[in-house]
Amino acid sequence: MSFVNESLQLFLESFWPIVWGGVSGTIPLALASFAIGLVLALAVALMRLSRNRVVSGVARFYISVIRGTPLLVQLFVIFYGLPAIGLVIDPWPSAIIAFSLNVGGYAAEVIRAAILSVPRGQWEAAYTIGMSPATTLRRVILPQAARVSVPPLSNTFISLVKDTSLASLILVTELFRVAQQIAAFSQQFMLLYLEAALVYWLFCLALSGGQSALERRLDRHVAH
Repeated sequence: MSFVNESLQLFLESFWPIVWGGVSGTIPLALASFAIGLVLALAVALMRLSRNRVVSGVARFYISVIRGTPLLVQLFVIFYGLPAIGLVIDPWPSAIIAFSLNVGGYAAEVIRAAILSVPRGQWEAAYTIGMSPATTLRRVILPQAARVSVPPLSNTFISLVKDTSLASLILVTELFRVAQQIAAFSQQFMLLYLEAALVYWLFCLALSGGQSALERRLDRHVAH
């Protein structure tokens, strides 16, 4: 009974430090990486749609490499591999670079598919009123593509929040690393890892609720 009480006390005492590790580490890391990754993804998606074979080929190669290699390997190449050629990057920037590149590779195909889902007639209608291709893309195509891409991109962000746990392997202080530190001190590894899993789950539930609300709002906007 004493063991149960001690475990419960440890669970309660460590809950808010782990949550704070998520709020102060995991979420900012995910947001920064996702924002940079989206900009990269848009650029790569437009390169994929280019009629220039070299430009399109470069984008295809990038996407193939990102999607064909594990995120953990990408993270280790940047943090542990680059110093071998004299390029040393601190843990936080290394994590952001790795996660951004990964998001860029996966989200690029989502954005490309969303752009292609817009009827060709939208381009032609914009051209007939004198819009340039760049203006058409910015004012007509991308706003419509954005609505289509919200669900898959939201899922990408939720996956990214969980993937940030890998950053603990390069000494970034985030949710899982806080749990590891407490577990190493208390020797209650199972309890702390389950608690970390619970906090990740709660974060993802909150993000899923936000995703659903955003989708409903976009659906109402389209209906009007």
